[in-house]
Amino acid sequence: MQTLRVPWCDSVVKRMNLSWLDAIKWNEDGLLPVIAQDAEDGTVLMFAWMNPEALRLTAEKGYAVYWSRSRRKLWRKGEESGHQQVVREIRLDCDNDVLLLKVEQMGGIACHTGRRSCFFQRFEDGAWQTVEPVVKDPSDIYGKG
Repeated sequence: MQTLRVPWCDSVVKRMNLSWLDAIKWNEDGLLPVIAQDAEDGTVLMFAWMNPEALRLTAEKGYAVYWSRSRRKLWRKGEESGHQQVVREIRLDCDNDVLLLKVEQMGGIACHTGRRSCFFQRFEDGAWQTVEPVVKDPSDIYGKG
């Protein structure tokens, strides 16, 4: 996996205390919903969850780290695919219960289906239509198949 430099993180890590995590309204499972958005064009790339450790690591490292509810463990975006999300901004909503990450999506693929965005289906005429192409076959990304 390629190591990238995220300039804003160096200064953040040096002066960070964790009291900022107390401002967040975590849900009953100790999680926070997170939207990942392309920092350049605003495309919503994906939705995921973070626990306090995932958010702390994201802020410290400058790369998106999520909490996998199905695997019950931290999930470093791109750890298998190489499609890391370099975090450019972290924003908290007005109710302190939803996070927005503005990211640079490495490799241009955020979805495990090989598409740029996880939101590739649009409701049209009473049915879900696939409206975004596969950028890269998932078996080529994950070595399955």
